[in-house]
Amino acid sequence: MTPRLSVVVPFYNVGDYIGDCLDSIARQTWTDFEAILVDDGSPDNSAEIAREFCERDPRFRIVEQENQGLGPARNTGTRHAQGEYLTFVDSDDLVTRHGFEKLIRTLDRTGSSFAAGNARRFNNSAGVRPSWIHRLPFARDRVATHVIETVDLILDRMVWNKVYRRSFWDEYGYEFPAIRYEDYPVTLKAHLDAVTVDALAVPVYYWRERESGESITQQKFQLGNLEDRVHSAELVMDLIEQQDTLREVRRRVHSHLTQIDMLTLMMAFGAAPPEEEQNLLKLARRLMDRLDDSVLARAHSYDRIQHSALAAGDIDLLRRLAQFRNDGGLRGGARALTRPGRPWQFEHNYPGVQDPRSSVPKDLYRLPMKDLTLATSVQQVRWLEDGTLSVKGTAEIRHLETKTSSSLRIALVIGGVETPLAVRRFDATDTHGDPALVGFEVRIDKPLLAQLKNTAAPAHFMIRMKSGRLRRFGKLRGQRPGSPGWPPGSWIDATSWVQPGPGKDGAFVLRKMVDYCRLSSVEQTADALVLHGRVPAEIEEPKLRISRPLAGQDQLLPVTLAGDGRDFSVRIPIRPIVEDTNPDDPFTQRTTWAFRLVGSNQEEKLLLWTADSQAAHHFDRGRLVSLTRSTGGYVNLHEAPLRLPAEAAEIVAGDNGKELHVSGPLLDGDEYVFHWRRYLDDSDDHLDLECRRSAGDGRWTAAMTLADLIPADVVTNSTDPLASLADWILFAVAPDGSAHAVQCEPFLSTRLPIEAGLNGHTVTLRPHSGTLHLEVR
Repeated sequence: MTPRLSVVVPFYNVGDYIGDCLDSIARQTWTDFEAILVDDGSPDNSAEIAREFCERDPRFRIVEQENQGLGPARNTGTRHAQGEYLTFVDSDDLVTRHGFEKLIRTLDRTGSSFAAGNARRFNNSAGVRPSWIHRLPFARDRVATHVIETVDLILDRMVWNKVYRRSFWDEYGYEFPAIRYEDYPVTLKAHLDAVTVDALAVPVYYWRERESGESITQQKFQLGNLEDRVHSAELVMDLIEQQDTLREVRRRVHSHLTQIDMLTLMMAFGAAPPEEEQNLLKLARRLMDRLDDSVLARAHSYDRIQHSALAAGDIDLLRRLAQFRNDGGLRGGARALTRPGRPWQFEHNYPGVQDPRSSVPKDLYRLPMKDLTLATSVQQVRWLEDGTLSVKGTAEIRHLETKTSSSLRIALVIGGVETPLAVRRFDATDTHGDPALVGFEVRIDKPLLAQLKNTAAPAHFMIRMKSGRLRRFGKLRGQRPGSPGWPPGSWIDATSWVQPGPGKDGAFVLRKMVDYCRLSSVEQTADALVLHGRVPAEIEEPKLRISRPLAGQDQLLPVTLAGDGRDFSVRIPIRPIVEDTNPDDPFTQRTTWAFRLVGSNQEEKLLLWTADSQAAHHFDRGRLVSLTRSTGGYVNLHEAPLRLPAEAAEIVAGDNGKELHVSGPLLDGDEYVFHWRRYLDDSDDHLDLECRRSAGDGRWTAAMTLADLIPADVVTNSTDPLASLADWILFAVAPDGSAHAVQCEPFLSTRLPIEAGLNGHTVTLRPHSGTLHLEVR
């Protein structure tokens, strides 16, 4: 029978990745598919791996051709495809196991021309994280929509996170051009031609970001790559010219090309060899001449300086501007300059501002007052022994030095009423990488926290800062990795729980929860986890709903009530969870369950973690089941392959100086070796430093002298003082040689970061995407 779905997978020189890619396709919950693997003349062992896969699974077959590039290989695969639906997968990426099914199910319901879903970025050093470019188009489900109606869909420029109706594809005769960046001309035309499209918020695709920079999108500064980028942009702009109905689409496309493609060309001047600079100049002008002047005029001030230097043909300034940007100068950047003779006005201290005969108008360097905004961060959140909440952070006015004469006032706003807080100020690293009086600590005592019970809305912090003549104010924002991202909550009385964290607008808030649905303790037996907690009065005849959010699956478990009828217990058997292993995350091989108590009256509430700050782990048949908390403080259960979790970390005095000790539970009989691993720039290669390992009382400890983690051969970045000299990740190596990043337990995240000074450097242990990173600055 003809399969309903055809999956086209071109491959070339991906021997390290294609096996995982094909495995993620084979594990799909949608099983009625064929996979056409197009060997584009690959010189490595990719074809051998693909053939072995085809021998094991008859749904996979190989088509061979001489090397022609990704676009023509996709066209070849399409010609061999027979399914009712069509999708594309790049051979170094992964597909979520439910991805195809979710996209096909929505197409069957709506009759749309194609469906698209959200994406994640991933690699070994940074873990899994949202894809920045997909965040707006897939912020929520939008079915039977269109790019004219949902203009954010112009950002949906990749071909691989979609399932197309084959009849729609053939009706318009789509063909990929034989260039890099071949996706956008095809996907935008498909968005314009479609009757309707479905956009789903659920991630369906994992997009690899290689450490080595070998992929097409990462070789972005090569001239041939840039020529293809401009050609692709021109094809895109040709689609939307002279059509009144596409006026807003045109504006957004030009804005997107300015922010992404034009920006890449500007950055390329910092890497181009001298013999290519004139060609690069012509190429960049070619794109700029096509872009709408009104869009260019609304670009970032630094972009406008670069555009002006481009128009003037000033290659020297273009090179300096690009190098400043590429080196991270805009992250903290040079401080503002006062304008000569006008100390109340400021200029950006960017390359070219002090050139005696600048090719760029001086007005472009002017720093408007509106850009001198309040910049805040939350660095640490912790509860003191007396129940007081301590919040540490930074506050400054962007672009300006924070002097000792500046003033800082902070108030807690509860129900619209401000209560001033005592502020302790101290020196900390500012956004320019300099020590300055930007650090602060405020403490909120229990009587003030008790006032939260009188209002339903979360409380927030109002910051007011004065520096010289300038006064700025705003909400406290900017939660950093560590305790601000995984903030601990606490009881402020017998029935009221306060949970710090991000509010709906991104500000840092305190949420009050009264008589909430909560977990109070966890009991581990040989074959189950037994949860004990408290049910709020409004939930009648409760049951526990365990849901897999990514897969859209759930089940109901009975609960036992005791005491006054609101104390509950529920038993969760481990064996069915392990036997049902089919991970939702194709990279970490992990599945996550969320917990809600639901009543016969349709009331339901997430289960809040108020038990001890310790996860419960159960290891069975090579799989680890962990009951722990989420970022918001709710109960989660994870099922995954064994990746040792770290539960504690401290910096202690050792025989050879300061040492970092990381520890966690021993979960199987293997004796792991621990390494701090640093990936080398532009390479998949890495440097490993072995830790001293010890074990006892069912726990492992990995110790490392901090001085050994400070590289001797790395030069500090003078443009970006905040840049890391090194970023180390803790890995565990099993006896068979397999290695995995040690997982940072959420309860450890609530106690991070920890920091130490050493020989003029600062080392900071932080969590990133579930792994432990030691940053050296």
